Amino acid sequence: MSTHDTAAPPAKEGGAAPGRPPAAPVDAEARRRSRLSRRWQRDIRWSPYAFVSPFFLLFLAFGLFPLIYTGWASLHQVEMTAPTDMNWVGLRNYTRIFDDDFFWNAARNTLTIGVISTVPQLLMAMGLAHILNYRLRASTFYRVAMLAPYATSIAAASLVFVLLFGRDYGMINWALDAVGVSPVDWQNDKWPSQIAVSTIIIWRWTGYNALIYLAAMQAIPQDLYESAALDGASRWQQFFHVTLPSLRPTILFTVVVSTIGASQLFGEPLLFDANKGASGGAEHQFQTLGLYLYEQGWVNQHLGRASAIAWTMFLILIVIGIVNYVISRRLRASS
Repeated sequence: MSTHDTAAPPAKEGGAAPGRPPAAPVDAEARRRSRLSRRWQRDIRWSPYAFVSPFFLLFLAFGLFPLIYTGWASLHQVEMTAPTDMNWVGLRNYTRIFDDDFFWNAARNTLTIGVISTVPQLLMAMGLAHILNYRLRASTFYRVAMLAPYATSIAAASLVFVLLFGRDYGMINWALDAVGVSPVDWQNDKWPSQIAVSTIIIWRWTGYNALIYLAAMQAIPQDLYESAALDGASRWQQFFHVTLPSLRPTILFTVVVSTIGASQLFGEPLLFDANKGASGGAEHQFQTLGLYLYEQGWVNQHLGRASAIAWTMFLILIVIGIVNYVISRRLRASS
């Protein structure tokens, strides 16, 4: 029996036998890098939407859905006791509130309280901001003090002002009596009650608007004041010819925001009422649109009519926004 030996192939001169390097680790690393690259691209593309999605979810739940639902309910006769039983009435809820004298009374009260509170508030805020714009000691303390009324609870502030404007034992009537003025029934007379409610609003929002004006004043270039001073302008002339023209967009912003806030006024007149109801006084003398809506929806249980009032207020805000847009465009065009 003969045996055959299998010989290895001869090696080439100058080195060992040729061999292929392992390719599997290189391919795995390439695939891993490719996966990481795709994941990074997806993260860059979709993570901003994930970050802002909580806002949109909350807006859909507590903003858009109530808006659509109230719009649909305003076209139906529906009571708060049975919100699922809707009877189609079309625009009858709107015609009923426009024929209601209490609605127009609330609209007039909202307008007058808004004017009485907004004009002094913004004038005082402008003066305080002008004072704080100068270099003062403990300026940080004064700025924090300006925000203290804004941070105070509406309930706490309103209850304090109820005590101040009390007819028999209030401090305001005590001060008036000291100078020979007869006591004023702040809660039952029309104009005194509206002035008292406006005082609460002025106290709460003056400091907030003052800080807005202060921030805008500090953004005005100092070169303008230096040029005006070289031309011989006094401090008052610099204020009227340099500061106010530069603050026109900011003034417009505060006027619009204050107007929107006045149209939605609710907490102050509700808590100022001696009867703690939504009527705005015994004769509805300081009932605002917000109180009128609350009275129709949660006191009288007319959900459809309250929805119509809410949409009417929403349309008023849209008109205010359009006016703001037109005025802003004209200001930008003139500047």
